Amino acid sequence: MAQWIHMSQMIQCLPDETLNNLYPPTAFPIEVRHFLAEWIESQRWDDFVLENVEHQSKAQTLLDQTISMLQSIAQQNANVVDRMKLMNISRNMAMFQQQPLRFGVLVREILTKERVLLTTVRVPNPTQYQQYPNRESSFPNMQDVDHLVLKVLEVQDIRQKMHQLQEELNWESRLKVWRWEQHKAAIGQPFDDNLNPLQTWCEQLLGVNGKLRQELMLIGEPIPELQERLGQLLQVLIQSSLVVDKQPPQVIKTQSKFSTTVRYLLGEKVAPGKPVVLKAQIINELQARSLGSVPGDNVGELINNTAILEHNTASKSTCATFRNMSIKKIKRADRKGSESVTEEKFAILFSTEITITGCDTPYRIQMISLPVVVIVHGSQDNNALATIIWDCAFSEPDRVPFMVPERVPWGMMYKTLNSKFTAEVQTHHNLDHYNQHFLAQKIFDKPDFADDFSNMMVSWAQFNKEVLPGRPFTFWQWFEGVMELTKKHLKTYWSEGLIFGFIGKQHLHLILKDRPNGTFLLRFSDSEIGGITIAYVSATENGGQKIQNIQPFTKRDLEIRSLGDRIRDINHITYLYPDFPKHEVFKRFYSGNGLDYNNFKGTCCACVCREAGSASPPAPSMTPVSESPRSTGGFSG
Repeated sequence: MAQWIHMSQMIQCLPDETLNNLYPPTAFPIEVRHFLAEWIESQRWDDFVLENVEHQSKAQTLLDQTISMLQSIAQQNANVVDRMKLMNISRNMAMFQQQPLRFGVLVREILTKERVLLTTVRVPNPTQYQQYPNRESSFPNMQDVDHLVLKVLEVQDIRQKMHQLQEELNWESRLKVWRWEQHKAAIGQPFDDNLNPLQTWCEQLLGVNGKLRQELMLIGEPIPELQERLGQLLQVLIQSSLVVDKQPPQVIKTQSKFSTTVRYLLGEKVAPGKPVVLKAQIINELQARSLGSVPGDNVGELINNTAILEHNTASKSTCATFRNMSIKKIKRADRKGSESVTEEKFAILFSTEITITGCDTPYRIQMISLPVVVIVHGSQDNNALATIIWDCAFSEPDRVPFMVPERVPWGMMYKTLNSKFTAEVQTHHNLDHYNQHFLAQKIFDKPDFADDFSNMMVSWAQFNKEVLPGRPFTFWQWFEGVMELTKKHLKTYWSEGLIFGFIGKQHLHLILKDRPNGTFLLRFSDSEIGGITIAYVSATENGGQKIQNIQPFTKRDLEIRSLGDRIRDINHITYLYPDFPKHEVFKRFYSGNGLDYNNFKGTCCACVCREAGSASPPAPSMTPVSESPRSTGGFSG
């Protein structure tokens, strides 16, 4: 025992780079190290190997006694930091409970390594000091050296915790991921809006930061670099904890009321006293790019733009809810070229001054909303939504506000369309590869192109600036119309796969040409916004076959009479492609009564259809309803 104590004292004289090669247990309190040495010395050193499982119980006894001693020393320690450190070491030693023999082997290896170091590294011989009696008083006793070593270890521990804190501040990256997923939710991407885990991590990081700053104070000598770094991390933490929990609408019509909620993740740490008031103001894209110095001039007048930060004990959340907000007026930037007002992006900036318990000075914090488009008339809504969809789908993380690419691969565009369509309709039935191909043919105006479109680049202009060939509307206006019709009137039909959907005329002719007369399918009109039509096989006058399309049914038509009833009314369609009897498939969609033609006596309707792919429709022939087929016939879709 005495030999080991002497050896332990000599170890303290080793160079730092040599000490750093020792295992972490050398940081145990000196009395624990003495106990371990005495215990190991009383055993046979060579017996402590992992293969000797018969020594498992001995090792378990050593481990239990060591943990107990650490806890006892910790309880008697007056230094709070040291006490917490020792308790933390004892808790960490629980990792050896499943294999206590590993602990015994580790202790043996440490002591063995110390002996090797003493034989290979030249260290001062304590007996040499006796040759210089006049210098003896200038050397501290070994207890002082142990204390100094422990202080050095504390500094090393702080450095390690600082590194850990920097790693944990990937929490900030996790918060960025949360914000990013919130942004993507606008195009139907899955999003978990639960902020409670992030709030817990935020509060824990604040506690770690405070403890580290306390340790720096206890060291005695200031370390400016560490103090500055901890201050920077604290500022980032306090700033990043302001989150727009419930975003404002991304398309806002002036004079229309809306609401939004801002949450502060360090709400329970806000210093009591004066209420914290958040202010909201609308900013343009240029101001969003220079948040550190937002110009004083307002680009819009925001009504009801203040809210108090309030703590909810039940939910443990601290939020400021802005109710009945509205934009009274907006000042627009000078537009370039063909840019429209629905392409201009703004944001709402939330800011306040906040004081955190334990911090000396208040902090000025701010956060902006997702980009918004401000409109003055409902007719602008569709085009404004296109701007938001493009922004949400194709912006990059950490971008300069609110930059987006001008062109993207069609594969990315299709995924966006599919995600938005299924989310809006609230269905799990995705667009299939036939739908995808037709949509690509339409947006690129390549009806005869049969190859893969995935890597072709689609531009913003093709998406929602240029009208489709021969049509008075853009691709997005047409697609959004189909999406709204499906959402409001066709959800169940679509979800159960009864609607073929987006299909081109050539493909339509290909799959129906060999089917029996009366075979039909449901497809979205490509000539009207928000229409669905019935394509079916019928006989020609010379005994052949032709494919015809019934005039598309719009939202207004389906509000008067459902799609199921309209299918029942048309006697000359009998089988849903490929061969399902329509009454078996659509029976549950039928209402109680069929169409009562007596209510339409004396009226006429167009019953003109045309073969798919023909250059132009034939002239309509008007006949009385009583003599016409039981369809609301008309021009093709």
